[in-house]
Amino acid sequence: MGAVQSFPGDDLILVTGGAGFIGSNIVLDLAKAGRRVVVCDLLGSGEKWRNLAAARLHDIIRPEALLEWLARHGDKLAVIVHMAAISSTTETNIDKFVAINIRLTLDLWQWCAANAVRFIYASSAATYGDGSAGFGDEQSPDALAALRPLNPYGWSKHVVDQRVIDDVVRGETTPPQWAGLKFFNVYGPNESHKGVMQSLVSKIHPAVRAGEPVTLFKSHNPRYRDGGQLRDFIYVKDCVAVVSWLLRDPGTSGLFNIGTGTARSFLDLVHAVGAAVGCAPNIRFIDTPDELRAQYQYFTRADITKLRQAGFDASFCSLEDGVRDYLARVSP
Repeated sequence: MGAVQSFPGDDLILVTGGAGFIGSNIVLDLAKAGRRVVVCDLLGSGEKWRNLAAARLHDIIRPEALLEWLARHGDKLAVIVHMAAISSTTETNIDKFVAINIRLTLDLWQWCAANAVRFIYASSAATYGDGSAGFGDEQSPDALAALRPLNPYGWSKHVVDQRVIDDVVRGETTPPQWAGLKFFNVYGPNESHKGVMQSLVSKIHPAVRAGEPVTLFKSHNPRYRDGGQLRDFIYVKDCVAVVSWLLRDPGTSGLFNIGTGTARSFLDLVHAVGAAVGCAPNIRFIDTPDELRAQYQYFTRADITKLRQAGFDASFCSLEDGVRDYLARVSP
């Protein structure tokens, strides 16, 4: 790794979407390290607040109060870790993606550039579409222009990535450190509030424990058997480790794939869940819904060459080890 620096312990770190899945895991890690953390999120009337229950927070603010809070406290802020997003791949209201995933992110990008505050934000592997242009995180305008996201979620993340790189290439003022993190298929604690957007691990482990059948999509591609569709599954603890590394090394900027670099099948995942809970899974296959087939990815695998070259040298959990660690934290 390069020279490791840090920021004063009294400086604030703002985590947007800090009560969400990846965001809350980042918050818990920062709070455990003794950092002063501010969370921006909506908690609603459900159990989402429990994601933050173990963290000592400096402050918590609602999204509509964010700009006012920045105006009053921005001089004490070291970093914005922007994880807030509309993450549903089936959301049909495109204006929501524009307002939250694009406009809010670019507003924060510009604010951080103007105020010399570091900026780490969530992009997504959904920007790669069907993978026909590969899964390399090259950040040239031409490389980004070749990508064709399959859904509005992926498109909204891609719009931000392209704007960020355009500013960099044009020599516009940018945050002193910036990083766009292209998360692949993340699983782990604190995702139950996501409903249908939970990882498959979160969705199926109660059924596997109970000996009930679990369903997987059939393959409608002759190159893949049923359940043989491949994904780069990454444990959320590994995602947090990358963020922690970036916070320690403010000289590193760029777009980075956040995956393990290994593609595993859905069958592998289900059997990993079965091994973790000590029950053989009962798997049934159903047709992929017609409305999803046109945007269905059969293969994803992060090219993590650039991440390694930048200095992140920690190992990633295997699928089996990550699932075992996760489900050991979940009460039967």
